[in-house]
Amino acid sequence: MSFERSWHKSYPNGTPALVDIKRITMPQRLEQIAGEYPDKVGFIFMGKKITYSQLNSLVNRFARALAALGVGKGDKVGMILPNIPQVVIANLAAQRLGAVTSMNNPLYTERELAYQLNDSDAKVVVSLDLLWPRLEKLKSQTKMETVIACHIKDFLPFPAKQLFPYIKKEMHRNIKPEPGLYEFMDLVKKYPDSPIENQARWEDDAALLYTGGTTGVSKGAVLTHANISSVVQQFSAWFPELGVGADERILGIYPIFHSAGYSVSQNLIIWNAWTSVLIPRPEPGVIIDMIKKFKPTFLPGVPTIYMGLLANEEFRKMDLSFIKGYFGGAAPLSAATIKELKELHGAIINDAYGATENVAFATCTPWKGVVKANSVGVPLPNTDIKIVDLETGENELPPNQPGEICVKGPQVMKGYYKKPDETAKVLKDGWFHLGDIGYLDDGGYLFVVDRKKDMIIASGYNIYPQEVDEVLMLHPKVAEACTIGVPDEYRGETVKTWVVCRPDQNLTQEELIDYCKKNLAAYKVPKAVKFVESLPKTAIGKLMRREVKKMEIEGEKEKD
Repeated sequence: MSFERSWHKSYPNGTPALVDIKRITMPQRLEQIAGEYPDKVGFIFMGKKITYSQLNSLVNRFARALAALGVGKGDKVGMILPNIPQVVIANLAAQRLGAVTSMNNPLYTERELAYQLNDSDAKVVVSLDLLWPRLEKLKSQTKMETVIACHIKDFLPFPAKQLFPYIKKEMHRNIKPEPGLYEFMDLVKKYPDSPIENQARWEDDAALLYTGGTTGVSKGAVLTHANISSVVQQFSAWFPELGVGADERILGIYPIFHSAGYSVSQNLIIWNAWTSVLIPRPEPGVIIDMIKKFKPTFLPGVPTIYMGLLANEEFRKMDLSFIKGYFGGAAPLSAATIKELKELHGAIINDAYGATENVAFATCTPWKGVVKANSVGVPLPNTDIKIVDLETGENELPPNQPGEICVKGPQVMKGYYKKPDETAKVLKDGWFHLGDIGYLDDGGYLFVVDRKKDMIIASGYNIYPQEVDEVLMLHPKVAEACTIGVPDEYRGETVKTWVVCRPDQNLTQEELIDYCKKNLAAYKVPKAVKFVESLPKTAIGKLMRREVKKMEIEGEKEKD
């Protein structure tokens, strides 16, 4: 079964199923917005406000600086930055020159950074100052020639900027410029902000966003300007009554080095001339402070963010009447989380679904439309979805039958950088095979069951760990759960779950297994439970099932 554009002209809430994609790159869009809304605040960082006119000027200055350092069309510029203004400026500046930005997680180890810097062919790297000692070691192991160091304090407002070195010493490092090492603000001040010719072309490569490595070695998804611009236009059309220049404020919780943040915390904001409140480290206390101070109209987050907020008594008592909607992503929101948010604030909760390879978004629950429990909604405009069998990956399946999810649309990547064989495995006749298992119901709503590689096969039965997790998360004493398959002599594999209890709650293995027996088929019930204080997560807060499997294997080895 496929959910294709030929099925419908529009969605029940008025969102068009087809939109006219404008061939405007993000660097061009920033110029347009800066001209039309020069005094509108685009980004807020720790109280510092940057208007679109100021942002465009900073982008021009930094583009000239990069050009003076030899960056030109097609060159790779590495980014190793959290959500601070410099990451937005550097992204747009490099792309304005026709260069390709390569996004990296600043929390990565030296090994992980070395791999991605080498894989991307980045010669110029824009990085947080704290990472300079690490990058200095990596210079001999990579193609990196130039490092531009950014300080968090650079865009702090007065007087916090002056006090910063004393109150946050661990977040600041003094840099002494030397050959191949520059300071971001020194370069920005050195060059004029006069317009620089835009070299970004619609079909050109614009960015390498890495898959994160949660399912193996990370791969660089090659995203064109067409991919990046199209997805924000598709997503913008999802909200018919929200216009360009409207007073919409989004908390920039998703990290910009991740596809969700790249699209939402940065590009969606710029395209619509909205405001993003950048949050470099999304912790419940910080998020609550930003909510109180800036009253965002939209609050995005992954399930772990919402669970952390719901566990905070201050958040539960806040007046959040100014929030128009919550957005989930990276992993489906559990029924328990959605129920709690609705009961507390009655807000609209939208769950989006996609992958790095399609710049984060393929489907979303209808804005002010019908929301179905555990569904990630219907395809975005100009997007097709189909379900194929797991054996051949070619035969389309009927409604309500799980198979591999495939997506087609203008947001689908060009391919994996320097990996033609890997590209051929997932891109077939324009369809991107996500590696996720799901099904479409009779109304065309998509339900994600699990990762194809995470599926447990016990005594010939297919067991989807995510389904077990969903049931466990409904238990009042469970905060987090991650179910995996472990070797079993009789069944081949059997089910084991790792559980984090809610604060001040006690739970036994027997109690949890008895609970599962009442809510799951017998073959899906965990045979063992491991209680832990925390579970490994990606930078965006997504549970890393692969890491849990690795921890399980290492734990078993220690027993032997």
